[in-house]
Amino acid sequence: MKPKPSEKNPLVNLLVNEEQHILLKKLSASMPDVILNNRQICDFELLTTGVFSPLKGFMKQIDYESVLDRMRLESGQLWPVPICLDIPQSLAATLETGQSVTLRDQEGFLIGVMNIEDIWPLEIKKEAQAVYNTLDKSHPGVDYLYNKSGKYYIGGEIQALNLPIHPDFKQIRNTPAEVRNIFSKLGWKRIVGFQTRQPIHRPQFEMTIQAMRKAKANLLLLPIAGVTKPGDFDHFTRVRCYQKVAAHYPPDSYVLNLLPMAMRMAGPREAILHMIIGKNFGCTHFVIGHDHGSPGNDAGNRPFYKYDEATKLAHNAIKELGVETIIFEEMVYLPFEDEYKIASQVPENIDTISFTGTDIQKRIRAGKKVPDWATFPEVIKELQKSYPPPSKQGVTIFCTGLSGAGKSTIAKILYSKFLEIGTRPVTLLDGDIVRRNLSSELNFSKEHRDINVKRIGFVAAEITKNRGIAICAPIAPYEKTRVRIRESIEAHGGFFEVHVSTPIIECEKRDRKGMYAKARAGLLKGFTGVDDPYEDPSNPELRIDTTSLTPDEAAQEVMLYISQKGFI
Repeated sequence: MKPKPSEKNPLVNLLVNEEQHILLKKLSASMPDVILNNRQICDFELLTTGVFSPLKGFMKQIDYESVLDRMRLESGQLWPVPICLDIPQSLAATLETGQSVTLRDQEGFLIGVMNIEDIWPLEIKKEAQAVYNTLDKSHPGVDYLYNKSGKYYIGGEIQALNLPIHPDFKQIRNTPAEVRNIFSKLGWKRIVGFQTRQPIHRPQFEMTIQAMRKAKANLLLLPIAGVTKPGDFDHFTRVRCYQKVAAHYPPDSYVLNLLPMAMRMAGPREAILHMIIGKNFGCTHFVIGHDHGSPGNDAGNRPFYKYDEATKLAHNAIKELGVETIIFEEMVYLPFEDEYKIASQVPENIDTISFTGTDIQKRIRAGKKVPDWATFPEVIKELQKSYPPPSKQGVTIFCTGLSGAGKSTIAKILYSKFLEIGTRPVTLLDGDIVRRNLSSELNFSKEHRDINVKRIGFVAAEITKNRGIAICAPIAPYEKTRVRIRESIEAHGGFFEVHVSTPIIECEKRDRKGMYAKARAGLLKGFTGVDDPYEDPSNPELRIDTTSLTPDEAAQEVMLYISQKGFI
């Protein structure tokens, strides 16, 4: 008798029963708390529901090192990327192995308990090189390790009390076990999986149709609804696009299911992870693209991964995983034939156009027209609804520079100018004004000054999301904080960093508040430019030295630049 798929590939389920739930909830009151970030919550959910089978918790050090060195768990099973729980050094110092901790979401909601079996420091350089094959911090995975991750890992098995709460699209948020049951009910034996973080445009649609034909299979669409590449379209917009494209598939030929995954963008290793995930959902085949799981190009505009690196590694894993790969090269458009074909199959004398999902994304965000042949009209309509042209988007103008450089004066003029235009609501977020109204409890320590800037960034992001204009004028001396603020805002609208680069000699001459005099006399400690550094922005949209410019002339430079970019 042939074994059932569930017997050949058993799924992990970490949710405890009701009796254990009551007991663990009672015991949790005396346990230390670990608050999970968005990436960690995604990992927790995929561990709990069996998407990451055979893992039963966050990895221990022996598995972590084995995965880095040979892409296998200590047991010998193929596994390409570390699934580890990073925590700050300050928290790690209070914990010890054998102890249990609660796992909570960012609102403090209890989702699980973990028994700590291992605590160890990250090997950041080794992990970045092994998993991502680069130390370039423009890679999102490397950036996370160096700039966002805690510096220690804790590992151990999980007892899950609750799944993370998702109020959206509940009908298409199924676990692997539930998806397998759907396949069984539909009588499907051959299923090809297609994972994507982009809307499905005409090339991707053609790819899925060809994959279904090649595999003689039905389709499982697994769009990412977790953490993707910064700048990607949000999953709410993408799901509406998928639902529109669905009408173009034959009836009862596909299942759409959201995957709450935090992508690592690890290229070839990511491809293997997606094959394992597809297998756990019940796929017999999986689509692997030529640039699968890659974030694109590095800081030198070179691809992070070789053209066929992912497809070769995936091909080598077919036998071990028991999942066939459907390999696709780049799809190009043939304008005279009005059809898409695989690039390598097009004769040399035929005109072709390469137009990727990233190209469409850039054109949508810039308010430019997308050719009809590139995607479906209903998809364009949905994208334009969520991402209007720049003149209707929210925008943040972030003026940064030394005290006395002229930031606040320029910001006030800009505020007046935008009110005069009157097309969008305008908010002025001056550093001193925000400190009085939002941060009155903070002192002037380095940490507290940084918190004040982060609060300004948070408010500016909310204003930009809601298509207003935020004009900010803090000193904001630290590059890392400014970069994070930019990232949080650019996903929703425009961001213009204006470095008011007036030299400190000129700023000290002005010294309207007498702060430099106090700092030089030793009466004021940690003053930016005197005994605390100001880190010049590495790549601002504008640098303006107000030494020989009037405030109106400086503001005019900003207005002209923003107008040129289409935001006025």
